[in-house]
Amino acid sequence: VQLQASGGGLVQAGGSLRLFCGASGSIYSINVLGWYRQAPGKQRELVASITDGRGTNYADSVKGRFTISRHNAWKSTSLQMNSLKPEDTAVYYCNAQSSTAVAGINKYYWGQGTQVTVSS
Repeated sequence: VQLQASGGGLVQAGGSLRLFCGASGSIYSINVLGWYRQAPGKQRELVASITDGRGTNYADSVKGRFTISRHNAWKSTSLQMNSLKPEDTAVYYCNAQSSTAVAGINKYYWGQGTQVTVSS
């Protein structure tokens, strides 16, 4: 699975951005799509994910502000980010997961990061 992310940029606090990620390759194997972010000096953290049952999961810090969507049968995902805050500044990474032969263990795929900078 190959992932290509786009849509980052510079925005003022309170503004909005939409990130987009397209998947190619063995997309039939994907069961979760998501977005992670990593700020300088911090660990990479989950921002939002969506499963093959369209169940969603969000970090507490983004609930009510960010919305993850899945498009075209696992071919792409987007992250709509509203009411952005300076603490949302980070490199955002698209993520896809597929099942493996070991029950409960997924294989992770990563796209290149896209920078999101929110100015105060």
